[in-house]
Amino acid sequence: MSTDAIVLLKEDHKEIRRLFREFQQAGEEATARKGHLVDQIIEALTVHTYIENEVMYPRVRELLPDLEDDVLESYEEHHVADLLVVELAALKPSSERFDAKTTVLIENVTHHIEEEEQEWFPKVREGLGRKALQEIGEEMLAAKKKAPKRPSQPSALKKTVDAIIS
Repeated sequence: MSTDAIVLLKEDHKEIRRLFREFQQAGEEATARKGHLVDQIIEALTVHTYIENEVMYPRVRELLPDLEDDVLESYEEHHVADLLVVELAALKPSSERFDAKTTVLIENVTHHIEEEEQEWFPKVREGLGRKALQEIGEEMLAAKKKAPKRPSQPSALKKTVDAIIS
């Protein structure tokens, strides 16, 4: 198994896209199936954003200061996805907004993945090289073992989410 950080992130992206496709193909009447898929999506995104936020982005900021703006944009895109994930985690699959909120999450995350893979990853690979990416990948694998599988929901955010979904 490769420890290249970009290879590891692309593997996560592939799994996340697969879950998105399954959700989109589940059909309108597949409420239980969609609920199960969204649970898997939430876990995959929570773990993935954790390792990027805790390892990949800080290391890239440190080693490639020219990519600061890209990293900051990625943090903000993660923030939007995190909010949607927290809201989705609080919804029942039978909620009238469940499918719509999942669709918005899929659209936002798909945009983020495409931007990372097409624009950001090539810059990072060129700037860091193989050895640094393998070291970062090893750090990411260690972080993945302790990563949360569900979003944390601070009390202020919980109140906001509760107000939105009620």
